[in-house]
Amino acid sequence: MPVYEYLCSSCGPFTAMRPMVEHALPNECPDCGFQAPRVLLTAPKLASMSSQRRAAFATNERSADAPTSLSEMKSKHGAACTCCSGKSMRYVKRDKNGAKSFPSSRPWMISH
Repeated sequence: MPVYEYLCSSCGPFTAMRPMVEHALPNECPDCGFQAPRVLLTAPKLASMSSQRRAAFATNERSADAPTSLSEMKSKHGAACTCCSGKSMRYVKRDKNGAKSFPSSRPWMISH
């Protein structure tokens, strides 16, 4: 059963576990007994998401306020990580002078 929030005019906010069928109905205040209307005081919980998606949302929230620097990323992922170690995933090779050279065979391309 979900937990809903209610706001009593004399006692303040409280929560109650009720069936979904009764989500719109007022609930009795546990302190004074008056009928209190349902309100939305906090954001809904995202517990029905997969753990990977929840982790992605948490990462986005953290990075919005304090982005991770490149040096912090390198220390987290290690030297073998291709996303922040500077190693390219592409099949482009460079000569000693920095000019690009492409390999002669590209396995992902269909030859004519």
